[in-house]
Amino acid sequence: MTVLCVRFQLPPMYEAALPGLLGLLEEFTPVVEALPPDGALADLRGAERYFGRGAVELASVIRVRSLARYGVDCLIGAGPGPMLARMALRDARFGRTRAVPGDPAAVAEFLAERPVVALPGVGTATARTLAEYGLDTLGRVAAAPLSTLQRLVGAKTGRELHEKANGVDRGRVVPNAVSRSLAAERPFDRDELDPDRHRRALLSAAGELGARLRAVGKVCRTLTLTVRYADRSATVRSRTLAEPTAHSAALTGAAYGMYEALGLQRARVRALVLRAEGLTSAEQASHQLTFDPVDEKVRRIEEVADRVRAKFGPRAVMPGTLAA
Repeated sequence: MTVLCVRFQLPPMYEAALPGLLGLLEEFTPVVEALPPDGALADLRGAERYFGRGAVELASVIRVRSLARYGVDCLIGAGPGPMLARMALRDARFGRTRAVPGDPAAVAEFLAERPVVALPGVGTATARTLAEYGLDTLGRVAAAPLSTLQRLVGAKTGRELHEKANGVDRGRVVPNAVSRSLAAERPFDRDELDPDRHRRALLSAAGELGARLRAVGKVCRTLTLTVRYADRSATVRSRTLAEPTAHSAALTGAAYGMYEALGLQRARVRALVLRAEGLTSAEQASHQLTFDPVDEKVRRIEEVADRVRAKFGPRAVMPGTLAA
Protein backbone atom coordinates (compact mmCIF):
# COMPACT_ATOMS: atom_id res chain seq x y z
CA MET A 1 0.00 0.00 0.00
CA THR A 2 1.37 3.40 -0.89
CA VAL A 3 -1.59 5.82 -0.68
CA LEU A 4 -3.60 6.85 2.36
CA CYS A 5 -7.04 8.44 2.23
CA VAL A 6 -7.67 10.23 5.52
CA ARG A 7 -10.92 11.74 6.77
CA PHE A 8 -10.59 13.81 9.92
CA GLN A 9 -13.57 13.84 12.26
CA LEU A 10 -13.83 17.61 12.50
CA PRO A 11 -16.69 19.06 14.55
CA PRO A 12 -19.05 21.33 12.59
CA MET A 13 -17.65 24.81 11.88
CA TYR A 14 -14.06 23.61 12.53
CA GLU A 15 -13.00 23.31 8.90
CA ALA A 16 -10.35 25.96 9.64
CA ALA A 17 -8.33 23.24 11.40
CA LEU A 18 -7.77 21.39 8.11
CA PRO A 19 -4.60 23.27 7.03
CA GLY A 20 -2.89 22.31 10.27
CA LEU A 21 -3.88 18.68 9.84
CA LEU A 22 -2.54 18.73 6.29
CA GLY A 23 0.74 19.99 7.75
CA LEU A 24 0.79 16.92 9.95
CA LEU A 25 0.60 14.69 6.87
CA GLU A 26 3.33 16.74 5.19
CA GLU A 27 5.70 15.72 7.99
CA PHE A 28 5.68 12.28 6.32
CA THR A 29 5.38 13.18 2.63
CA PRO A 30 5.23 16.34 0.52
CA VAL A 31 2.75 14.65 -1.83
CA VAL A 32 -0.50 15.57 -0.06
CA GLU A 33 -3.75 16.41 -1.83
CA ALA A 34 -6.39 18.26 0.18
CA LEU A 35 -9.95 16.89 -0.09
CA PRO A 36 -11.98 19.64 1.60
CA PRO A 37 -13.81 19.96 3.83
CA ASP A 38 -12.25 17.28 6.04
CA GLY A 39 -10.03 14.88 4.11
CA ALA A 40 -6.78 14.34 2.25
CA LEU A 41 -4.81 11.89 0.12
CA ALA A 42 -1.16 11.18 0.93
CA ASP A 43 1.29 9.28 -1.29
CA LEU A 44 3.67 7.43 1.03
CA ARG A 45 5.96 5.72 -1.46
CA GLY A 46 8.94 7.79 -0.42
CA ALA A 47 7.96 7.74 3.25
CA GLU A 48 7.85 3.94 3.36
CA ARG A 49 11.45 3.75 2.16
CA TYR A 50 12.63 6.64 4.35
CA PHE A 51 11.06 5.46 7.63
CA GLY A 52 11.36 1.74 6.91
CA ARG A 53 7.69 1.27 7.79
CA GLY A 54 4.62 0.26 5.82
CA ALA A 55 1.67 2.55 5.11
CA VAL A 56 -0.48 0.93 7.80
CA GLU A 57 2.17 1.53 10.48
CA LEU A 58 2.60 5.13 9.38
CA ALA A 59 -1.18 5.55 9.45
CA SER A 60 -1.17 4.57 13.12
CA VAL A 61 1.42 7.26 13.88
CA ILE A 62 -0.63 9.85 11.98
CA ARG A 63 -3.74 8.92 13.96
CA VAL A 64 -1.94 9.23 17.30
CA ARG A 65 -0.42 12.62 16.41
CA SER A 66 -3.77 13.94 15.19
CA LEU A 67 -5.36 13.02 18.51
CA ALA A 68 -2.47 14.31 20.59
CA ARG A 69 -2.03 17.66 18.84
CA TYR A 70 -5.56 18.54 17.73
CA GLY A 71 -7.87 16.21 19.64
CA VAL A 72 -9.17 15.01 16.28
CA ASP A 73 -9.66 11.33 15.45
CA CYS A 74 -9.59 10.12 11.87
CA LEU A 75 -10.65 7.32 9.57
CA ILE A 76 -7.94 5.98 7.25
CA GLY A 77 -8.07 3.80 4.16
CA ALA A 78 -4.93 2.48 2.47
CA GLY A 79 -4.43 1.07 -0.99
CA PRO A 80 -2.01 0.82 -3.90
CA GLY A 81 -3.62 3.90 -5.52
CA PRO A 82 -5.98 6.80 -4.80
CA MET A 83 -9.11 5.03 -6.05
CA LEU A 84 -8.65 1.95 -3.87
CA ALA A 85 -7.62 4.07 -0.88
CA ARG A 86 -10.86 6.08 -1.20
CA MET A 87 -12.91 2.90 -1.41
CA ALA A 88 -11.10 1.36 1.56
CA LEU A 89 -11.93 4.45 3.62
CA ARG A 90 -15.63 3.52 3.48
CA ASP A 91 -14.86 0.35 5.45
CA ALA A 92 -12.48 2.01 7.90
CA ARG A 93 -13.18 2.17 11.64
CA PHE A 94 -11.74 4.38 14.35
CA GLY A 95 -8.45 3.00 15.58
CA ARG A 96 -8.09 0.58 12.68
CA THR A 97 -6.87 1.28 9.15
CA ARG A 98 -8.70 -0.52 6.35
CA ALA A 99 -6.03 -1.67 3.92
CA VAL A 100 -6.30 -3.17 0.44
CA PRO A 101 -3.21 -5.27 -0.41
CA GLY A 102 -1.47 -4.53 -3.67
CA ASP A 103 -1.54 -7.98 -5.25
CA PRO A 104 -4.11 -8.41 -8.07
CA ALA A 105 -5.94 -11.32 -6.42
CA ALA A 106 -6.59 -9.35 -3.22
CA VAL A 107 -7.75 -6.30 -5.21
CA ALA A 108 -10.15 -8.45 -7.26
CA GLU A 109 -11.56 -10.00 -4.08
CA PHE A 110 -12.01 -6.54 -2.52
CA LEU A 111 -13.91 -5.21 -5.54
CA ALA A 112 -15.92 -8.28 -6.60
CA GLU A 113 -19.12 -7.92 -4.56
CA ARG A 114 -19.23 -4.14 -4.31
CA PRO A 115 -21.98 -2.23 -6.13
CA VAL A 116 -21.01 -0.24 -9.20
CA VAL A 117 -21.73 3.08 -7.47
CA ALA A 118 -18.91 2.29 -5.01
CA LEU A 119 -16.44 3.34 -7.70
CA PRO A 120 -15.45 7.01 -7.35
CA GLY A 121 -16.88 8.99 -10.25
CA VAL A 122 -19.68 6.54 -11.12
CA GLY A 123 -23.10 8.13 -10.73
CA THR A 124 -26.55 6.66 -10.22
CA ALA A 125 -27.52 7.06 -13.90
CA THR A 126 -24.58 4.94 -15.11
CA ALA A 127 -25.18 2.36 -12.38
CA ARG A 128 -28.87 2.16 -13.32
CA THR A 129 -28.03 1.59 -16.98
CA LEU A 130 -25.62 -1.23 -16.12
CA ALA A 131 -28.04 -2.81 -13.63
CA GLU A 132 -30.67 -3.12 -16.37
CA TYR A 133 -28.30 -5.59 -18.06
CA GLY A 134 -27.43 -7.48 -14.87
CA LEU A 135 -24.13 -5.67 -14.30
CA ASP A 136 -24.86 -4.58 -10.75
CA THR A 137 -21.56 -5.51 -9.08
CA LEU A 138 -17.96 -4.67 -9.92
CA GLY A 139 -17.15 -8.36 -10.30
CA ARG A 140 -19.73 -8.71 -13.07
CA VAL A 141 -18.57 -5.49 -14.71
CA ALA A 142 -14.96 -6.73 -14.64
CA ALA A 143 -16.01 -9.99 -16.33
CA ALA A 144 -18.06 -8.25 -19.03
CA PRO A 145 -16.44 -7.71 -22.46
CA LEU A 146 -15.07 -4.22 -22.99
CA SER A 147 -17.08 -3.82 -26.18
CA THR A 148 -20.32 -4.49 -24.27
CA LEU A 149 -19.57 -1.81 -21.69
CA GLN A 150 -18.67 0.68 -24.41
CA ARG A 151 -21.96 0.07 -26.19
CA LEU A 152 -23.86 0.64 -22.95
CA VAL A 153 -22.14 3.74 -21.55
CA GLY A 154 -19.90 5.07 -24.33
CA ALA A 155 -16.37 4.39 -25.50
CA LYS A 156 -14.40 6.48 -23.01
CA THR A 157 -16.59 5.81 -19.97
CA GLY A 158 -16.77 2.11 -20.80
CA ARG A 159 -12.99 1.78 -20.99
CA GLU A 160 -12.46 3.66 -17.72
CA LEU A 161 -15.15 1.58 -16.00
CA HIS A 162 -13.64 -1.67 -17.27
CA GLU A 163 -10.18 -0.71 -16.01
CA LYS A 164 -11.40 0.44 -12.60
CA ALA A 165 -13.55 -2.67 -12.08
CA ASN A 166 -10.44 -4.76 -12.78
CA GLY A 167 -8.45 -2.81 -10.19
CA VAL A 168 -6.48 -0.64 -12.62
CA ASP A 169 -5.96 2.62 -10.74
CA ARG A 170 -4.45 5.31 -12.99
CA GLY A 171 -5.11 8.12 -10.54
CA ARG A 172 -2.34 9.96 -8.76
CA VAL A 173 -2.07 12.22 -5.76
CA VAL A 174 -1.77 15.83 -6.93
CA PRO A 175 -0.33 18.14 -4.25
CA ASN A 176 -2.50 21.19 -3.75
CA ALA A 177 -3.44 23.74 -1.13
CA VAL A 178 -6.72 24.10 0.67
CA SER A 179 -6.60 27.82 -0.15
CA ARG A 180 -7.38 27.00 -3.81
CA SER A 181 -11.01 26.74 -2.83
CA LEU A 182 -13.75 28.75 -1.14
CA ALA A 183 -16.40 27.35 1.17
CA ALA A 184 -19.73 28.54 2.53
CA GLU A 185 -21.29 26.63 5.43
CA ARG A 186 -24.91 26.82 6.54
CA PRO A 187 -25.48 25.16 9.95
CA PHE A 188 -29.02 24.78 11.28
CA ASP A 189 -30.11 25.76 14.78
CA ARG A 190 -31.56 22.28 15.15
CA ASP A 191 -31.45 19.11 13.08
CA GLU A 192 -33.47 20.10 10.01
CA LEU A 193 -35.80 17.73 8.13
CA ASP A 194 -37.54 20.26 5.85
CA PRO A 195 -36.28 20.04 2.21
CA ASP A 196 -37.44 23.61 1.56
CA ARG A 197 -35.15 24.87 4.31
CA HIS A 198 -32.33 22.77 2.89
CA ARG A 199 -32.84 24.39 -0.52
CA ARG A 200 -32.93 27.88 0.96
CA ALA A 201 -29.64 27.18 2.72
CA LEU A 202 -28.13 26.03 -0.58
CA LEU A 203 -29.47 29.14 -2.34
CA SER A 204 -27.86 31.35 0.30
CA ALA A 205 -24.53 29.47 0.22
CA ALA A 206 -24.35 29.49 -3.60
CA GLY A 207 -25.10 33.22 -3.64
CA GLU A 208 -22.33 33.87 -1.13
CA LEU A 209 -19.81 31.79 -3.09
CA GLY A 210 -20.71 33.52 -6.34
CA ALA A 211 -20.29 36.98 -4.79
CA ARG A 212 -16.95 36.06 -3.20
CA LEU A 213 -15.64 34.58 -6.44
CA ARG A 214 -16.62 37.65 -8.44
CA ALA A 215 -15.08 39.93 -5.81
CA VAL A 216 -11.66 38.32 -6.24
CA GLY A 217 -11.93 37.85 -10.01
CA LYS A 218 -12.07 34.04 -9.90
CA VAL A 219 -14.22 31.30 -11.38
CA CYS A 220 -14.54 27.69 -10.20
CA ARG A 221 -14.49 24.45 -12.18
CA THR A 222 -15.97 22.14 -9.54
CA LEU A 223 -18.64 22.46 -6.87
CA THR A 224 -18.69 20.14 -3.85
CA LEU A 225 -21.66 19.63 -1.53
CA THR A 226 -21.20 18.22 1.98
CA VAL A 227 -24.28 17.22 3.97
CA ARG A 228 -23.65 16.72 7.69
CA TYR A 229 -26.20 14.65 9.60
CA ALA A 230 -27.35 14.48 13.20
CA ASP A 231 -25.32 11.29 13.84
CA ARG A 232 -22.11 13.17 12.84
CA SER A 233 -21.82 11.27 9.55
CA ALA A 234 -21.60 13.14 6.26
CA THR A 235 -22.22 12.68 2.55
CA VAL A 236 -19.96 14.42 0.02
CA ARG A 237 -20.78 14.89 -3.66
CA SER A 238 -18.87 16.82 -6.33
CA ARG A 239 -19.88 18.03 -9.76
CA THR A 240 -17.69 19.40 -12.54
CA LEU A 241 -19.44 22.40 -14.02
CA ALA A 242 -20.18 22.72 -17.73
CA GLU A 243 -17.82 25.70 -17.80
CA PRO A 244 -15.82 27.57 -15.15
CA THR A 245 -18.14 30.12 -13.59
CA ALA A 246 -18.79 32.55 -10.76
CA HIS A 247 -22.43 33.00 -11.83
CA SER A 248 -24.64 32.50 -8.77
CA ALA A 249 -27.51 31.02 -10.79
CA ALA A 250 -25.22 28.34 -12.28
CA LEU A 251 -23.79 27.48 -8.85
CA THR A 252 -27.29 27.28 -7.37
CA GLY A 253 -28.48 24.97 -10.16
CA ALA A 254 -25.51 22.64 -9.64
CA ALA A 255 -26.06 22.61 -5.87
CA TYR A 256 -29.75 21.80 -6.30
CA GLY A 257 -28.88 19.02 -8.73
CA MET A 258 -26.47 17.33 -6.30
CA TYR A 259 -28.95 17.69 -3.45
CA GLU A 260 -31.82 16.18 -5.42
CA ALA A 261 -29.62 13.29 -6.58
CA LEU A 262 -29.04 12.28 -2.95
CA GLY A 263 -32.73 11.45 -2.61
CA LEU A 264 -32.79 12.28 1.10
CA GLN A 265 -35.90 10.96 2.83
CA ARG A 266 -36.57 13.01 5.95
CA ALA A 267 -32.87 13.13 6.75
CA ARG A 268 -31.94 15.03 9.91
CA VAL A 269 -29.46 17.51 8.48
CA ARG A 270 -27.21 19.45 10.82
CA ALA A 271 -25.31 21.55 8.28
CA LEU A 272 -24.77 22.04 4.56
CA VAL A 273 -21.41 23.06 3.08
CA LEU A 274 -20.81 24.23 -0.48
CA ARG A 275 -17.23 24.47 -1.71
CA ALA A 276 -16.01 26.02 -4.96
CA GLU A 277 -12.85 24.25 -6.14
CA GLY A 278 -10.44 24.45 -9.04
CA LEU A 279 -10.29 28.25 -8.91
CA THR A 280 -8.83 30.07 -11.92
CA SER A 281 -8.70 33.65 -13.11
CA ALA A 282 -11.98 34.91 -14.54
CA GLU A 283 -10.05 36.82 -17.20
CA GLN A 284 -8.58 33.59 -18.57
CA ALA A 285 -11.83 31.61 -18.47
CA SER A 286 -13.97 31.12 -21.56
CA HIS A 287 -17.74 31.64 -21.57
CA GLN A 288 -20.05 29.99 -24.08
CA LEU A 289 -22.31 32.64 -25.61
CA THR A 290 -25.95 31.57 -25.41
CA PHE A 291 -27.62 34.51 -27.18
CA ASP A 292 -30.30 34.09 -24.55
CA PRO A 293 -31.61 37.54 -23.57
CA VAL A 294 -32.87 36.20 -20.23
CA ASP A 295 -29.40 34.88 -19.29
CA GLU A 296 -27.75 38.13 -20.31
CA LYS A 297 -30.30 40.12 -18.30
CA VAL A 298 -29.70 37.99 -15.19
CA ARG A 299 -25.94 38.52 -15.48
CA ARG A 300 -26.35 42.30 -15.80
CA ILE A 301 -28.64 42.33 -12.76
CA GLU A 302 -26.02 40.32 -10.88
CA GLU A 303 -23.35 42.93 -11.67
CA VAL A 304 -25.59 45.74 -10.41
CA ALA A 305 -26.49 43.78 -7.27
CA ASP A 306 -22.77 43.24 -6.53
CA ARG A 307 -22.17 47.00 -6.66
CA VAL A 308 -25.15 47.67 -4.39
CA ARG A 309 -24.01 45.09 -1.83
CA ALA A 310 -20.48 46.48 -1.90
CA LYS A 311 -21.86 49.89 -0.99
CA PHE A 312 -24.73 49.08 1.38
CA GLY A 313 -23.87 45.64 2.79
CA PRO A 314 -24.46 41.99 1.90
CA ARG A 315 -28.17 42.05 2.76
CA ALA A 316 -28.98 45.06 0.61
CA VAL A 317 -30.01 42.78 -2.29
CA MET A 318 -31.06 39.16 -1.90
CA PRO A 319 -33.51 36.65 -3.40
CA GLY A 320 -37.07 37.07 -2.20
CA THR A 321 -37.07 33.53 -0.80
CA LEU A 322 -34.28 34.44 1.61
CA ALA A 323 -35.72 37.85 2.48
CA ALA A 324 -38.94 36.16 3.61
